[in-house]
Amino acid sequence: MNPYAAYKKQSVTTMTPIEIVIKLYSETERELNRSVVFIKEKNYESANNALNKSVDLIAALRSVLDVSLPIGKNLDAIYDFLEKQIIAANVKKDVEIVNSLLPMVAELKDAFTQIGAMSKDEIAAQSLQVSK
Repeated sequence: MNPYAAYKKQSVTTMTPIEIVIKLYSETERELNRSVVFIKEKNYESANNALNKSVDLIAALRSVLDVSLPIGKNLDAIYDFLEKQIIAANVKKDVEIVNSLLPMVAELKDAFTQIGAMSKDEIAAQSLQVSK
């Protein structure tokens, strides 16, 4: 294994679950942005690859949801929408569809970044406020 691959593997194995979620959102944003560039360049094979990676990243996020919780159900619906829109963008090679998804992914990443910065007590206090 080359040193860079070993470093990447080690960094992922030491990440917290929230850091992994944030990383998945960041990678989704990166792949969506790459697909926009590729579509504009008419490099459809690379656009297809980037959009397929985006679908795989959303599927990874979706696979760990606890849909017995309301937040899990809500995120599942959002991820379902994102997957369908990315597939539509891929079929149509439509930059506008991709551009409409980028703010959603950024908002989700920002929300999880904020959660990751909170202490367990702050998260528990937020949960109590939401349930009232």
